[in-house]
Amino acid sequence: MSAPAYTAKELGARFGLEVAGDPNAIVRGVATLANARADSLGFLANPKYRAQLAQTQAGVVTMRAEDAEGFHGTALIARDPYAAFARIAALFEPRSDASSGIHASAVVDPTATIDSTAHIGPYVVIGARCTVGPAAMVGPGCVVGDDCHVGEGSELIARVTLVTRVRLGRRVRIHPGAVLGADGFGLAMDAGRWLKVPQLGGVSIGDDCEIGANTTIDRGALEDTILEEDVRLDNQIQVGHNAVIGAHTAMAGCAAVAGSAKIGRYCLIGGGAGVLGHLELCDRVVVTAMSLVTHSIREPGEYSSGTPIMDNRSWRKNAARFKQLDSLARRLPGKDKE
Repeated sequence: MSAPAYTAKELGARFGLEVAGDPNAIVRGVATLANARADSLGFLANPKYRAQLAQTQAGVVTMRAEDAEGFHGTALIARDPYAAFARIAALFEPRSDASSGIHASAVVDPTATIDSTAHIGPYVVIGARCTVGPAAMVGPGCVVGDDCHVGEGSELIARVTLVTRVRLGRRVRIHPGAVLGADGFGLAMDAGRWLKVPQLGGVSIGDDCEIGANTTIDRGALEDTILEEDVRLDNQIQVGHNAVIGAHTAMAGCAAVAGSAKIGRYCLIGGGAGVLGHLELCDRVVVTAMSLVTHSIREPGEYSSGTPIMDNRSWRKNAARFKQLDSLARRLPGKDKE
């Protein structure tokens, strides 16, 4: 199968972009400015890479109007070059043409309902009272437990596990190894021993969400754990029971959200960051990588915690001084001595 090819004029018309330069320049793929070929589309979003424009071999580059001044190649003018690049790059992403139907090796409970246009791959297990919607794809080795729903156009790529009472909206994409709907970490201490609290809720995933490889989302204790629409989770993230993550929020790899935390809309949570349980983050909060959120955040903005990396000898000295901060503060005049 030959690779698709588009002219700059065709791409401009399709995505509402102005063409500056040769409208017949051909694009057969995408690349960085440094590694592009004559038939590649590149992008300039960060001004610090502007110097690469003079050396790039890219036949077409998406960029802002002000960056196109003095550029002698072909440009697609965009208010947000990276977003325009992402939309165009999707044209070149290989897609599997999974045919509808149920593979002979799949095991489907007789009470499950599978739409005739859905694809059920090899070695899939689908439990009781499940529904799989139109054009959904359940890839090889997936397990869809009892009382789950896979929405229209959703894709479980491979080895995804929906344990029980998981409801996926439309066009949800889940990458290999993810587990949704496992028991939340609910425990009560009784007479010196742990007593397991039954997890009777489920997991509700909104439309257009994407969940990365080996990410885990626990089901709720009584009510559901919820991801609203267009939430994007990277790989190896933990979401605790009864957490709520607002629409259009994105979380980078290895972040963790403890039980009953509520994160607002349009938030960005950096890699390795943690949010303690029962806290609330308002809309449009940015938490930088490796930060620990220990109290609710009521105002939008960027928040960080921790200390920057330094040589170990300096860190040990500073750590020793941290212990003395309280006593030093008490010596300051006019300060609360409690």
